[in-house]
Amino acid sequence: MAGPVSIAPWAELINPLQEDSAFVRLWRGFATARVAIAMVLLGLLLALYMLSPSTAISHWLVGVCASYLAAALAVRFMTRPKPPGHVFDPQWVSTIGIDLLAFSTLQFLQAGGINYTPLFAVPVLMASVLGSALLAFGTAAAVTILLLIDAWVLSIQMVPEVASRFLQAGLTGTGYFALAFLANQLAVRLAGEERAARRSQRAARIQAQVNELVIETLTDGVLVVDLMEDVHATNPAARQLLGCGQASLAGQSRPFALSSQPAWRPLVELAEQTFRRRQGQRGEVAIQERGAPPRRVSVRTRLTAPHDDQADSLCVIFLEDLREMEARLRTEKLAAMGRMSAAVAHEIRNPLAAIAQANALLEEDLTDPAQRQLSALVRQNAQRLGQIVDEILDISRVQQSGTSNAPAVRALDTAVSAACSDWAQQTRSSTRME
Repeated sequence: MAGPVSIAPWAELINPLQEDSAFVRLWRGFATARVAIAMVLLGLLLALYMLSPSTAISHWLVGVCASYLAAALAVRFMTRPKPPGHVFDPQWVSTIGIDLLAFSTLQFLQAGGINYTPLFAVPVLMASVLGSALLAFGTAAAVTILLLIDAWVLSIQMVPEVASRFLQAGLTGTGYFALAFLANQLAVRLAGEERAARRSQRAARIQAQVNELVIETLTDGVLVVDLMEDVHATNPAARQLLGCGQASLAGQSRPFALSSQPAWRPLVELAEQTFRRRQGQRGEVAIQERGAPPRRVSVRTRLTAPHDDQADSLCVIFLEDLREMEARLRTEKLAAMGRMSAAVAHEIRNPLAAIAQANALLEEDLTDPAQRQLSALVRQNAQRLGQIVDEILDISRVQQSGTSNAPAVRALDTAVSAACSDWAQQTRSSTRME
């Protein structure tokens, strides 16, 4: 068990004054209890004052109870709880201070011969639950001192009962100290649980917002359907594939029935199969809207796990337009063909260059016009093939705009230098032109 803390357990909450926070609910509960106690005291003393004059109830004691009731009503209905802090708050004077003053007055005067000692538990509990441990023990100490003073005053009047009265006051004060400690520890535990719950709620809200954003931006349609065929969530892609925009769904209540449109019947059947077989389904369906051509859709279903034993699973339906899928496949095939064409063009380019170079060397030694004509024909077709290869490479080459050419230039300089060095070694030439 953690030791007592010197600050209020609710001081570490991000916003302890929210209407649904435990601090506000406890504060209202204690304020209402003070009003109820004041009404009971006022009614009791009024009854004794009017019906039993022998009890020596004076009218100003009734006035004390009426004043206490007015103060309790003012705190309950005219004030709001203040955020607990690290220092003493003046709000405790209007609550705990008035309680101690009213109860000690009634106890010292023994109004109506009644023992008012149990009422001191109210300010002790209020200080322990809503305040810090220091305030709780301070209130318990104040109550103990008041009880000891009351025992001392009574001991002056009744000497034989001195020991028993002091013993009773000491035991009661000890009980209030124990009550203050236990109540403060429970308040610390409750405040910790509320902090953890708020962190979990905040994390859940963030996760829900992220999931909602991701689902809204998906290109695939998403439907969340329950066992009663009611749609609980959709995204724009699903509404477009179903043929109903945001304006069409505005007039329907959320959730809406998936079986409300005859065109959606294939989706209902897939959802029923998913719930019946307890496993995902896959298929292709055609959604036929009135006055529109049929829309071919690829459908995949998945079953969510239930949150608890009482909850049912949900069926998540993923929709994908087959036309877009086929268009994407065609684009990927064209890209693959482009890469393959570039590879083939590279393979053709090197032997084609060798053929053109060999033909040029052969043409230098030809003297027969017929052979020179054939060599020119070879040269023209080689040039034509070279132009085709260049066009294919230009189409498949990725243009990178805004990139620096310095690394490529340095790589080219290194390659040229290496080629020149190899050529100089092979030809035994030492002359180099810069």
